[in-house]
This record gives sequence, C-alpha cells and structure tokens, in this order.
Amino acid sequence: MAQGTVQVTHTGTSRWRRRTGEYATLAAALEAAGDGDVLTVAPGTYRENLVVQRAVVLRGGDGSAGSVRIAPADGVPLTVRASATVQDLRLEGQDSAAPALLIEDGTPELLDLRISTRSAAGLEVRGAARPTVRRCSVDNPAGVGIAVLDGAGGVFEECEVVRAGQSGVSVRGGGHPRLERCRVHHASGSGITVTGEGSGLEGIGCEVYEIKGAGLQIASRASAHLTDSSVHRTSADGITLDTDAVLTLSDCDIHDIPENAVDLRSRSVLTLTRSTVRRFGRNGLSVWDPGTRVDANQCEIHDSTGDYPAVWVSDGASVVLDSCRVHDVPDALFVLDRGSRADVVDSDLSQVRNTAVSVSDGATAQLDDCRIREASTGAWFRDHGSGGSLGGCTIDGVQTGVIVTKGADPTIERVTVSSPAEAGFYVSAEGRGTFHGCRVTGSGGYGFHVMDGCRTTLRKCRTERCARGGYEFPEVGPVSEDCTSDESQARTPAAAEPGTLLTATQSGGGLLGTVPSPRLATPAAAPAVPAPGAAQAAAPAAPATRPSQDVLAELDALVGLESVKHEVRMLTNIIEVGRRRQEAGLKAVSARRHLVFTGSPGTGKTTVARLYGEVLASLGVLERGHLVEVSRVDLVGEHIGSTAIRTQEAFDRARGGVLFVDEAYALAPDDSGRDFGREAIDTLVKLMEDHRDAVVVIVAGYTAEMERFLTVNPGVASRFSRTITFSDYLPEELLRIVKQQSEEHEYRLAEGTDEALLKYFGALPKGPTFGNGRTARQTFESMVERHAGRVAVLADPSTDDLTLLYPEDLPELP
Repeated sequence: MAQGTVQVTHTGTSRWRRRTGEYATLAAALEAAGDGDVLTVAPGTYRENLVVQRAVVLRGGDGSAGSVRIAPADGVPLTVRASATVQDLRLEGQDSAAPALLIEDGTPELLDLRISTRSAAGLEVRGAARPTVRRCSVDNPAGVGIAVLDGAGGVFEECEVVRAGQSGVSVRGGGHPRLERCRVHHASGSGITVTGEGSGLEGIGCEVYEIKGAGLQIASRASAHLTDSSVHRTSADGITLDTDAVLTLSDCDIHDIPENAVDLRSRSVLTLTRSTVRRFGRNGLSVWDPGTRVDANQCEIHDSTGDYPAVWVSDGASVVLDSCRVHDVPDALFVLDRGSRADVVDSDLSQVRNTAVSVSDGATAQLDDCRIREASTGAWFRDHGSGGSLGGCTIDGVQTGVIVTKGADPTIERVTVSSPAEAGFYVSAEGRGTFHGCRVTGSGGYGFHVMDGCRTTLRKCRTERCARGGYEFPEVGPVSEDCTSDESQARTPAAAEPGTLLTATQSGGGLLGTVPSPRLATPAAAPAVPAPGAAQAAAPAAPATRPSQDVLAELDALVGLESVKHEVRMLTNIIEVGRRRQEAGLKAVSARRHLVFTGSPGTGKTTVARLYGEVLASLGVLERGHLVEVSRVDLVGEHIGSTAIRTQEAFDRARGGVLFVDEAYALAPDDSGRDFGREAIDTLVKLMEDHRDAVVVIVAGYTAEMERFLTVNPGVASRFSRTITFSDYLPEELLRIVKQQSEEHEYRLAEGTDEALLKYFGALPKGPTFGNGRTARQTFESMVERHAGRVAVLADPSTDDLTLLYPEDLPELP
C-alpha cells in the first residue's frame, strides 16, 4: 500500500480533463495518465513495479530524490518504454536477476534519480532506447552500475556510479552510449567495460577511480573514445585492450596505477593525443602481439613507481611516439621479439635510471631527431637481428651513449653524444653497426670503443676531449673512413700522427694509410697516438721473474695447505713437461690453467694465486705473472652496458698475468632479478675463450656457493679445469702462524702460551666469518696490544718484559 498519493495534472484541452485528480497508487495514476500529463508523487515508499508506456512526466513532489522511494519486493522497480520524463525519484531493487531501472524504448529524460539497489544492474538500457540521463547516481554493490545493451544508446550527463559489485559501466551487444562529466568509482570489476563488435562508448570529462579491477576495459572488436578524462587508483591495469579493440584518448590523464597503465593485446589499436601517463607500477604502455599498435602524439609518460620499462613492445607489436616526453622511469623504451617495432620522432627521453632505448630478439627501433638525457645508457641494440636506426639524435649526460652487442646491426647517423661517463659508442660481443657523421664530446672514457670480433663501420665520425682516447679498435674487424679527432690519444688500428685524418679502411691489417688534415689542430705538446698494442706497452714493467724453484719454495714455506701445494706442484709439472715435449718436437697435453679456489676466508687463496702466477711466468706460460684482484664491485656496473666495459677493463689489466675474482659467487645471487652480475660472467667467459693464452683466471669463494656459481652459465664449468679446496687451518697450524708472526716482529711466547693458544683456537667459533690465517694474525696483534698496555706502566722494563707474550695477553673469546 502506498504511503502517499499521486497527483495527476492534465495539461491538455481535450474532454479527458477528468484525469486530473489524486490516485492512491502509482500504477493507477499511470493507467489514467495520457501523453503530456504530469504525475507528481507525494513523499513515501511505493512497493510497486512501475511501467511507463506514455510520454508523461513522473516526478517527486518536493523536488527531493530521496523522498519518493520505489521499492518493490522483487522484479524491476521502474521500466520505461516511452519518451517520458522521470525526475527526483529513489529506486530500490532487490531482484538479483533484474535491473532497478530498465529503459527499453523511446527517448526518455531521466533527471536526478538515486538508484540504490542490490540488483543485476542498477540502470539498464536496451534495444532502441536512447535516453538522456542527467545527474543520476547508482549504488549497486551486487552487480553492474549502468548497462547499455543490444544496440541501445543514450547520453549520460553528470552521472555517478558510486559503487558496483561488477563493472561500473558495461556496454555490450552493440550498445553505444555517450558519457559527459560522469564519475565511476568503487567498482569491484572494471570501471568501464566495452565489449563486442559494434559496441562503442564516447566519454567527455569523465573520471574513473578507486577500481578493484581495470579502470577501462575494451575488448572483442569494441571501440571507445575518451576526451579530457582520467583513470586513476585502480588495483589492476589502468586500461586494457584485447582482441581488435580500438581506443582513442585525447587530453586524458592515466595515473596512480599499480600495474600497467595501458595494456594492449591481440591486434588492438590505441591512439593517444596530448595525454599523460604517470605514476604506474609496471609498464606505462604495454603492447603485445602482431597487429597491436599504439600511436602517441604530444604525450607524456613519467614517474614510474616500479622497476619496469615505461614503454614495452613485444611479440610483433608496434608503437609510434611523436613529440612525446618520457622521463623519471627505470627504462624508457623496450622493444623485443622479431617483428616488433618502435618509431620515435622529435621526442625527449630523460632521467632514465637504466636504458633509454633497448632493442633485442630481432626487434627494430627507429629514432629521428630525438633527445636522450640523463640516462645510464642512451640506446642498446642487444643481439642478432636487432636493429633499426638513430638519426639526428642527441644523447647527453649518460654513462654510455650507444651500446651494440651480440650481432646487432643498427644504423646510427648524425648522432651526438655529449659528456658520457664511460664511452660514447661501445660495440662488443660481435656487435656490428654503421656509424655515419656521429660525434662524441667530453667522454670520461673512449669516444668509440670497439672490441675484438666486431665488424663495425665508421664514416666521417668525430671525437673531441675524450679522456681515454677518441677511438679504441682491435686490429681486425672495424672499418673507419674519414674519421677525425682533436685528441692525439685517439686509438686506431695503427698509429696515426697528431693532426691526421683517418681516411682509409681498417680491415684485417689495420689502417691502410693516413692523410694529413689541416682541419685537426692537435697541440704540439700532445703525446703521439699509441698503436693497438700500446696499452700493454704502457703498462707497468713486468717484475723480474724468479726461478720456479724459488717460488715453489715460498709456497712450501706456507703453513699447512698440503693438498693445495700438491695440486699446484702437479699443475706445474704438467706444464713444465709439456714445454719440454714441445721443445723435443712432441705433442704436449693442453693443460687448462684456469682454476677454482674454494674454502673459508683467510686460508691463503690470494697468496697461492699470486705464487701460481709467478710460477707460470717463470715457465714462460705467462708474460708477466702479476696478480689483479677484483670482486663484484669492480666488475658490475650500475646500469646496463657498464658491466661489460668494467669486466673488459679488468681483464685487460690482467693481460700476461692472473685475474683473481674473489667471492665470485656474488656475481650470481640466488634472486638475480635485474642484477647485472650475469653480464659480468657472460663477458668473462667469452674473454677467456677469445684470449685463452693471455690471462689465467682464478675464481674463489666459499665451497657451497662456488658449486652453485659453476652452474649459472653453461660455459663457466667448462672453462675451469680444476677446483682446489683450501681446508680450514687446524689449531696447531694457527699456532705456527702466530709463532711466525712473533719471530718476524721479535717477540717470544712465554712458557704456557703455546698451550693457551691451542686451547684458544680450539674454542673459537668456526662460523662463516671465521678468518683462519687472518684470525691468527689478528690474535697476534691483539696480544701485542695487551702486552703494550701491560708493559707501558713498568718504570724499567727488562728485555723479557719487552719481548715475552704470556697467556694473559690473549684476547677474550667472542
């Protein structure tokens, strides 16, 4: 029973004026009303299922949307099938299978409605209906907020979905609504879903936020166009496009997204104009699959909150960035997989923590007239089949300008790299590339650094003020034509006189001639240009080589390490006999000299490595036998590309000697993620193969960790022929070390101190930080300090007082 009455006012002049009056129910009023009549509903709750089939005006009596409640126990509270006007009502539905407001036909106008329901849909528009809905709100925690289906349309102005258990707005089956200044928030599904062929949506000035799914989802050949709208604070991707979806965003803002800001797949197409993508946790644009495409013009992508590239293009997709800005991101643009392509024109890539442009797995990137600033690496073409071009670009304030590796073959033209910290252009691991009209200024390393095995072509390139030299080439591989430098230390395949122009081709035999050039003004005081071997020539002179017997005698004098001494002597014997067999014209067994040292710290690994190098030098196996000791911090850079350079430089310092990598397992942590240690391992393995007779590599560390290290790269274990285990010292051996230290420093152990030291070393905890030989030396130093404190107070100490160490001088056990 209605709690109020319905006033029906007839505004026509016909004989049916008797319809004017009051009715006890809405159904009765609607039955009596005709087109043009106004039904004014008194405040109250009406438990009726209403159907409006005439062009009437149905409105709340006091103009308040909450005072008139249409709340039946089941079914659809209000169905509209005519071009009526419905205003200032509150609709409440309870039927999970039915909408609270169903519009099936006509062009009705719905104003200031409040839909509060737990229905399948709050407001549903079907078929031929084309409503105009203004200032309406929908609260439906059980289902869809607004559904537009089956070819229906309509205009929604200043409407709000305040809560939805599924999608806030759902368009399917050919529906095509227009949303103006609408808000959709607190939906448990997508904020807006448009799916199915022929389905479309246009949004102007809309906002989608606080969504537990994707903010906007377009799928299955549907389309949408949003202007001056925003999507933010979702729990999943901001926008998703799938299966031939088409979306146009103009003057839009997608921000505060924990996952991908925009994710496209399966031939979907996105057009972005004057839009912003910011504060995203994964990719700003994630573009997958052949035929999928993004065209972005005058857009800005910035402020990533995660550790992923701002723009990701893979599996044959393509992206065009025209007049765009990408900044404050881990990586700006990643293009991977054959068929994937990125075209970037007149755009800025800046404040990139890692690589601005990365191209791999056969992908292509083309950058024209772009500016890359404040990145670790400007552009990296990673592997075979990966290529494209950079044309007319500037790269400034980076660690390395352009890196080309593993057979990649880009074309780089008219690119200027300013003030790189490490190198302007770096080519390694059989990378190729053509560099034409490129320029490097103010490099902290080389201008152009090309490694062995790289068939790189340089034409009309120029370097200026490069700290380590303009050009560093191997003797075989690169081609250089008409390249110039203002620096005499510019390194080329053959020595060039100061003030010369590199004009001929380097191929196989080095530079085939130089021509004087008045364009190069080299200071008269500048040193001459070194030839390729000058790096070794300029290195410190090799120390006088001791006979192997003397070195082995020093090894034998070390405390303990009996198994280690045996292994080193056996290796030495194999090498010596091999040398004598060669002198006799016999075949010599090829002995692999790279070693793995395992054991606890302080067991003498570094000392043995130094002596091993000296032995090999005395046998003529190594040129110098010196030791270069490095660890992870010396090999691994902070950005992509720098690790290979650091590893190469460490290897070069060790030429003719031993490269000792301490705690080598740190190069391959258990949770490597984006760690660059693997790059150091890969580079080292290749250098060991390419220069197998130039350097002996010894890797060292804890036993269990080194066993894992040997499995991280298929080539690692094969490069190391033998593992030598350094056992922990016994207490008796630690005592001998303390005695050696005492004799060396003119101290003596008093009676009972030997036994006290044995007991002390036996009681010391043997944890992972136990230093073995280092512990013995530290114990001796502590005893000396305690002895000094005891003797310093004596007025006239005797010789025994000054030299004897007593048990009480031992430090406390930890």
